[in-house]
Amino acid sequence: MIKKIAVIFLAAVAAFLVLFAGSLLIAKAIIGGMDTKLVDKEGVGLLEVRGMILDSKDTIRQLRYFLKQENIKAVVLRVDSPGGVVAPSQEIYEEVKKFAAKKKIIVSMGSLAASGGYYISAPATLIYANPGTITASIGVILKLSNIETLMDKIGIKSYTLKTGKFKDSGSPLRELSTEDRAMLQAVIDNTHEQFVRAVAAGRKLPLEDVRRIADGRILSGEQAKGLKLVDRLGTLQDAIDEAGRLAGITGDPEVIHAPKKKIDYLDVLADGMEGKFSGTLRNAAGGMRLMYEAE
Repeated sequence: MIKKIAVIFLAAVAAFLVLFAGSLLIAKAIIGGMDTKLVDKEGVGLLEVRGMILDSKDTIRQLRYFLKQENIKAVVLRVDSPGGVVAPSQEIYEEVKKFAAKKKIIVSMGSLAASGGYYISAPATLIYANPGTITASIGVILKLSNIETLMDKIGIKSYTLKTGKFKDSGSPLRELSTEDRAMLQAVIDNTHEQFVRAVAAGRKLPLEDVRRIADGRILSGEQAKGLKLVDRLGTLQDAIDEAGRLAGITGDPEVIHAPKKKIDYLDVLADGMEGKFSGTLRNAAGGMRLMYEAE
C-alpha cells in the first residue's frame, strides 16, 4: 500500500515538473519570438498599433517608456488599423499629443490607417503614408440589431424592467423608437464633432476644411496628402530615417523596441474571466459600442 502511494506521489510530481517545464518553454518561445531589442545607444523607438483598437493600455505603456528613456530621441508609430472603439482611440490620441510636445513622433501608415487609426495619428509630429494606404474615414458608427422576429419564431418571450424610457435604447429585443433614434443620433453627432475637432487640432487645419471631408469617406494616401491629412508619401523605413534626422542622429538610427510586459499567468486567467463576463454584459446590453471604424 505504501509503495503504491509512493508511486502515485512520484508520478504526480513528475507530471507537475513536465507541465512546469512545458510552461517555461512556451513562455520563452513567446517572449523570445518578440524580437525585442534593448540597447543603450541613441536610437529611434518603434511601436506598432495593429488591428482593431479595443484597448489603449499597452500602446500608452510603450509611449511612456520611450518618453522616459534619454537614449530614445524620437519614436515611429506604425499604424495598420481600421479603427476601433472611441474611448481607447481618444486615450491614445491624447498620449501621442503629449509625447509630441516633448519628443518627435512620426507616424508610418501601413495598408490601412482609417477612422480610429487616423484619429490616433493626427497629433503626431509628421505623418507618412504609402500612396495606396487606405486612410481618413472620419466618422462614427453605431451598429444595432433587432431579433424580435426570430424570438417570436422560436417561441421565446422577453420582458424588460427599467427606470427610464431610454434605459434599453438599442436593445435587440424591441423596435428602435423615434425618440431612441433621435437620442442615439445626438450622441453620434457629438462624438463625430469630437473627431473633427481632434483632427483639426492635430493637423492644424481649419475646422470647416475637416468638416467638408468628415463624411466617412476613405482616401488613398496620395489623396490624403493632397488634403493635408498626411505630410509625406513614404515607407516605414523612410519614417525611421526621418525620425533619426529630426532627432539629430547621424547615420542609420538604431531601432529600439519597448520591453514587452511580463506575463503574469494569474492576470491572464483573470483577464480571460473578465473578458467572458464583460462580453456577456455587452451581449445583454445589445452589444452597443460607438466605433471610429472603417466599414
